[in-house]
Amino acid sequence: MVHRTSVTVRWSELDPYQHVNHAVYLTYFEQARIEALAAIGFSMADLERAGCQIVVSEAAVKFLASAGDGEVLDVETEVLTVRRASTTWRQRIIRGDATLVTMELTGAITDLAGKPRRLPAGFAEALASMEGVP
Repeated sequence: MVHRTSVTVRWSELDPYQHVNHAVYLTYFEQARIEALAAIGFSMADLERAGCQIVVSEAAVKFLASAGDGEVLDVETEVLTVRRASTTWRQRIIRGDATLVTMELTGAITDLAGKPRRLPAGFAEALASMEGVP
């Protein structure tokens, strides 16, 4: 299942060329992952109560086209792999039929102090509902 989140570009997110600043796309991706996690029953607060967090250990981003002020963009989020202590995600930002930005990200599961740990109970099963085909 691909999770979809809509974002509207704000003027403050533009660079001097009137395009969304490249770093802002990472914020859109993060917002979408957090919403996707909440949709499967693992909000950030739920993860904290379980004594864990997901930290980004690797991200590969490709910028294909730009977006501007006021545009509504959709962020598609899916899980590619679930391992004992990490997950791999694929995301893309689209406008209509056009793909603007893609990212593949690895998230490590750690305890609240940053030490690697296994996924909390039920998390792998919940993430499996978001698994796509690599």
